[in-house]
Amino acid sequence: MIIPIAAIDLIDGKVVRLRQGDFSQQTTYSADPLAIALELEKLGFKRLHLVDLDGARAGSVQQLEVLQTLFRNTGLLIDFGGGVQTESEVERILETGARQVTIGSLAVHQPEKLQGWINRYGADKFLLAADVKDGYIVTKAWTTASQQQPADFLDFWQQQGVQEIFLTEVRRDGALAGPAIDFYRQLCQDFPTLQIIASGGVRGPGDVVALGEAGCAGVIIGKALYEQAVPRMRWIELLQKGTYAG
Repeated sequence: MIIPIAAIDLIDGKVVRLRQGDFSQQTTYSADPLAIALELEKLGFKRLHLVDLDGARAGSVQQLEVLQTLFRNTGLLIDFGGGVQTESEVERILETGARQVTIGSLAVHQPEKLQGWINRYGADKFLLAADVKDGYIVTKAWTTASQQQPADFLDFWQQQGVQEIFLTEVRRDGALAGPAIDFYRQLCQDFPTLQIIASGGVRGPGDVVALGEAGCAGVIIGKALYEQAVPRMRWIELLQKGTYAG
């Protein structure tokens, strides 16, 4: 089974998408994130991945007002992240209404800090993100390569009690080129008790089904929703099933 998760990426309060994490390859879809969120909820999405790209670039959270608006006006379960660096930001995100705080670069560069937050708030309050390029994790809005491989990242944080981790295959992100099915299948086989969420390259409902068959617990869908290359009825048909196993 696999749960589709809609994505809204924010720059200057607007809904945007980047191609392969490149800020110079930005497409703006709407100046009204609430309208987009309400439409996604109407389609049948239950979860929303809300990304503060300004925060990711600046190294501090910037878009809490948008989170507050979406929490107050939709029933979506929201994870929120982008530039989270301090415990006070974690507290503010959770108090503002996020179901989970999304943590990326900090989990690679300052694992002891995240471990402390997990001990205080619980592992279920965090959704970890690993962005992968050429077999290694990249950080800081996909601008900095690390020496850490995805399997090492998953193994370490699973031992810390983290339950959900999503991995973005950066070269496929925003490209509508299809997800890296074999990549996710291998990770799901290696970590069968971890909730692995796929991200990057999804073109339509067929890719969601394929990722579910590969073992993924969830899939984040972005550009495919905004480009409308797939008729909305096909998304509605998929989402109305509730769970998706092929």
